[in-house]
Amino acid sequence: MLTAAELAWLATQHVGRLDASQRQRLIALARKSHGRPGALGKTERAELLGLLKALEPRLFVGSALKRLSPVPLPKRLLFGPRGNRTQRAAR
Repeated sequence: MLTAAELAWLATQHVGRLDASQRQRLIALARKSHGRPGALGKTERAELLGLLKALEPRLFVGSALKRLSPVPLPKRLLFGPRGNRTQRAAR
């Protein structure tokens, strides 16, 4: 239960990077697409991609793996190559 709470807290932090209007737009685009990017127009797909990039999914996954792993994992594996934007954000 503690691990689930930690992951929920981590997800809340990443979603909190978007303001309220961006979160609403992200939800609206996700609903409209039904999980199929082809259901969206070209500009809507670009907008969705921009919103998803703002969530920094690689940082989220790397942080989650770091919390879940019983052994230390290399930062390169978790956050990408050295000097990467994700690695700088993790610091």
